[in-house]
Amino acid sequence: MMEKIARPQIDLLDHLVVVTIVCLVALVGNQLGAKIDILAALPGMLILLGMVMAGLVVTKIAPFYLPSVAWIALISTILTLPWLPTSAPIIAQVGHVNVLSLATPVLAYAGLAITKRELDVYKSSGWKIIIVALLVFFATFVGSALIAEVILKAQGLI
Repeated sequence: MMEKIARPQIDLLDHLVVVTIVCLVALVGNQLGAKIDILAALPGMLILLGMVMAGLVVTKIAPFYLPSVAWIALISTILTLPWLPTSAPIIAQVGHVNVLSLATPVLAYAGLAITKRELDVYKSSGWKIIIVALLVFFATFVGSALIAEVILKAQGLI
């Protein structure tokens, strides 16, 4: 018999506040980085905000549990299916939002959100974790550069 997964409690108002703050920061980043006017990007950002909140509502009320990211992705995918009338206007508006401007506040928060458990792991690992981290960073960088080099050469771009 399958064990029932505990459904996390979702405070929609708290999530709305946090996602709104992320959207505002992303709008400013969009203006500064991609040089897209805030008013031009605002409708697309509001659409993204609506999709996120719709996914959170479905997560809260669905008869079975899926993580909110799965619901958000499902709703967003369905709304932008090419044969649906919602696709073209959504894509046109969201096209004014630079993906990097969305990633920046999320990655900044992820970098700052260090838990007590992570600190305990770091303390117990000591200096060895620094060597492992440097090797992982180096290997990831070199691996990415090699893949890019191979693909660019195969395309005849270099």
